[in-house]
Amino acid sequence: MLLSWMMMKLMDPMADEAMAKMLTEDYPDNPFLMVTVAEKLSPRAIMEAAMRAEAGTELTRPLGSPVVLSPWDKILLNPKQLFQLPYPDYTQVDTRTVIGPNAKRPLRLDIPIMITGMSYGGSLSLLMKLAMAKGAALAGTSTNTGESAVTNEERDAAKYLVGQYHRGGQLSGQEQLSRLDAIEIQLGQGAWGGAVDEPMAADEIGRHLRKAWHLREGESNTIYARMPGKQTPQDYINMVNSMKEQYDVPVGVKIAGTDYLEYELAVIAQTQADYIVVDGSEGGTASSNPTLQDNVGLPTFHTLVRTVDWLEDNHLRDRFSVIIAGGMTTPGHFLKALALGADAVYIGTIALMAAMQSQVVKTLPQAPPSQMALYSGKITDKLDVDKAARHLGNFLNSCTIEMQLAAQAVGKQALRDLERTDLVTVERDLAEFAGIRYAASHRPPLGAVAIPDEYYQPQGLPLH
Repeated sequence: MLLSWMMMKLMDPMADEAMAKMLTEDYPDNPFLMVTVAEKLSPRAIMEAAMRAEAGTELTRPLGSPVVLSPWDKILLNPKQLFQLPYPDYTQVDTRTVIGPNAKRPLRLDIPIMITGMSYGGSLSLLMKLAMAKGAALAGTSTNTGESAVTNEERDAAKYLVGQYHRGGQLSGQEQLSRLDAIEIQLGQGAWGGAVDEPMAADEIGRHLRKAWHLREGESNTIYARMPGKQTPQDYINMVNSMKEQYDVPVGVKIAGTDYLEYELAVIAQTQADYIVVDGSEGGTASSNPTLQDNVGLPTFHTLVRTVDWLEDNHLRDRFSVIIAGGMTTPGHFLKALALGADAVYIGTIALMAAMQSQVVKTLPQAPPSQMALYSGKITDKLDVDKAARHLGNFLNSCTIEMQLAAQAVGKQALRDLERTDLVTVERDLAEFAGIRYAASHRPPLGAVAIPDEYYQPQGLPLH
């Protein structure tokens, strides 16, 4: 009590002086000026300007952009209560999904939530990769190598492992590719605005990672903007088809969402790929710069709608499974993405937050939690892998139960049965763009649930 009293006595004159200055001085000499400047520029712009001024090089912002343009919260699921009844038992709502059903060895998952590509080395520490793999296995779903190589540790921990055949070349060849449950040809990602060079200096690559990537001592690494040796779209088509001939597992193509999306899909449609991954601009990453994250690409929602629409318009929807990625964080987001036409969703940043859960106290307040997760982090050794895996598994199971309950309310017996008629929005533009119900209209849209006339006529009620 005495110490507290003394501190208050010492602070009181300073507080009085600061308050008097703010209430009496003109703006040029008033500390309150920083508040108006922050309102004009935003605190983020001020902080990033200071970082740029200090470093003189590009910034690397982990975990993605704060700019979220996908209107998930303006869309609602549309439950049924009487004219059609809810599904009788939510625990029996089928949550399974299949990626690449036409492949010789389809990827069959217990839930439609997958762990996205976060690479060992380029993004995450080996311990966090193990936590992701073990947590996904507990929930019966897959994890993803990201732009790295297949390590024995991750392969042993994962029940289902999707591997990215990427622009750096670390995951290639029979020895690596034959160990995968699905192959994902990575041509771009949302948080990088598509595909750009991603260099990694030799002194940033540790001994274990160097061995996994087959690099010599002192050798740096670069993930290139295009696949080395590929000069034309036809080269990529041939590459995908060659991969399909060699492997029985599903082969997919991953691209970032852009306003040229339909042009990109037209090229993929000429391949024998089994699935397409589209990554919206809200996706996370370990080291992309703010300009690419905030200003380049197409939001996840718009990317998904346009992808599914193009496939359906061209009678190709049954040929390709669709996985959507980029900034989705809640079971509600996942459900709406499934209703819009996705077969599964990829999650990344939110999976990391769930896995670290109570362990963030090991970093805060001295350092952000990313220092325990990223490969470049200073306290990665403090991560309890099994605890992180258990928390990730709990998160995925919790999401699944909530999704089952929502599907029950909508009257569906399987998550894969969700469709756009199960969605409604109060935004006319969204309704028209996505082909979903508009709440301010008395007329259901084309393809909506038909209400039999006999539900109205005995009472003499109007049909619409």
